[in-house]
Amino acid sequence: MSIESFILIACYKIKYPESVFMLRGNHECENVTKMYGFYDECIKRYNVSLWMKFCSCFNMLPVAALISDKILCMHGGLSKEMKSLDQITKIQRPIKIPDTGIITDLLWSDPSPISGSDPFNIEDGEWGDNDRGVSYIFSERVVKRLVEKYDIDLIVRGH
Repeated sequence: MSIESFILIACYKIKYPESVFMLRGNHECENVTKMYGFYDECIKRYNVSLWMKFCSCFNMLPVAALISDKILCMHGGLSKEMKSLDQITKIQRPIKIPDTGIITDLLWSDPSPISGSDPFNIEDGEWGDNDRGVSYIFSERVVKRLVEKYDIDLIVRGH
């Protein structure tokens, strides 16, 4: 019921534009929709044209949001490439998810606890390879530095 789920959320956004906010997740791209069944659901129940329209819509969704200048929200996590929160607002849409970069990281990166042994190959206690094969993992040190740098209170992620 993925089609109905997305349409319901979109309808809520239309009905309550100042109360409902939608962010893009990592599954809202052509390749991943094909892997996890959304493409099949669209063409089985309707046609490929509907799937293409959904993909166009997904490409318009923002990848992150800052609520009241204090809560940073995204599906994935942080990015090595993020030097300023303005980078997020300057992302031109529509946009397809690239293989690497800030957009990919906001949708795919993951936090990781750091312990005595380093099973995640985290460089300098900050960034490491992500088991997902996309983006990075990041340490608590990265989170603390970002929270302090941008004077935010909370990072909320859906991943």
